[in-house]
Amino acid sequence: MKSKSLGINSICTHVGEVEDKQFKGAVSPIFTASSYAYEDVAVKRYPRYFNTPNQEALSKKIARLEKCESALIFGSGMAAVSTTMLAFLHKGDHVILPQTLYGGTYNLVVEEFHKFGIDYSFAEGFSETDFSSKIQENTKVIFVETPSNPLMKITDLKMISRLAIQHGLITMIDNTFASPVNQTPKDFGIDIIIHSATKYMGGHSDICAGAVAGSEEHIKKIWNLAKNLGGSLSDYTVWLLERSMKTMVLRVKAQNKNAKKMANWLKNHRLVNKVYYPGLKSHPNHQLAKKQMRGYTGMLSFELDNSIEVDGFLNALQLIKPSMSLAGVESTILSPAKTSHALLSTEERQKQGISDQLLRLSVGIEEIEDLIDDFEAAFNKVTDKDLV
Repeated sequence: MKSKSLGINSICTHVGEVEDKQFKGAVSPIFTASSYAYEDVAVKRYPRYFNTPNQEALSKKIARLEKCESALIFGSGMAAVSTTMLAFLHKGDHVILPQTLYGGTYNLVVEEFHKFGIDYSFAEGFSETDFSSKIQENTKVIFVETPSNPLMKITDLKMISRLAIQHGLITMIDNTFASPVNQTPKDFGIDIIIHSATKYMGGHSDICAGAVAGSEEHIKKIWNLAKNLGGSLSDYTVWLLERSMKTMVLRVKAQNKNAKKMANWLKNHRLVNKVYYPGLKSHPNHQLAKKQMRGYTGMLSFELDNSIEVDGFLNALQLIKPSMSLAGVESTILSPAKTSHALLSTEERQKQGISDQLLRLSVGIEEIEDLIDDFEAAFNKVTDKDLV
């Protein structure tokens, strides 16, 4: 069977393996060398050049999953984001981004871009007018994030692609929250797809990595900068990432299922003011999400009633861990105001719609009944009365 006809589970399991020619092992061997021969070799390999056997092989898996020609693996999601944007943006250039954006990306733009002479504008909404009105003569890139972190807002990818083609722009997406399981931006004309591979690709809260996929031409341009910035990933971690990705589809589908059930339960709870989840019919972008996503992710956010003290509620949870990251097999929860968006001012957070009562929940693979029981017990503890 030709690899191009493989299903997504088979791609995750088999594409991008390193063949064990000596012992015929069932999994990829790890090549940990930091120094390789340079005479009489087809490729001069070096870890910082992103071309060790493990790096090169896993990049093929990521490219195949995103239906792209090529890919690179980085030391973190932000290494992937920063290297990719700086590869296409130079002094005097301009980039458009959504106002609702991951805190790390937002900080990169507002704290660092002025040092490079790069201008930027934030689209205040998600309509075509919101983005087109920000286009300038020096605009080079439109960067989007959908679903957005942490409010789960959905951007119309076909619209972004169409707008970019009209104006000769490069499109980039942070596809972390969706994962390749739930969304393939290339299908909608997006040029470059970026991931924090720490999240759903890794899926076990034990590695930090990033990934970028795109055309050979675009990836070569990113590589030309990446090899100088040095954001490569160790081969041991590359090997762990390959191992984790073999079960990515199974994990993500289970998380999708649990998250939808949890979102429906939370929206009916009297101490929850609002739930942000694109799988809910009440979500303002539900129909759009339905068109461009195969699943609605394991991520959701919700606002506690003002009568509930956030830290007290989080401390009352027993099974669900208050934790900084997301997308592991275990359910985790955090306050964006104190973590992912803590570097933003109160005014900036309010502009994005991030209140102090907002909590972001990464739903794991546990039994949904156990997760609901944990929430019920926490609500009961902080209110000291039966709320069932």
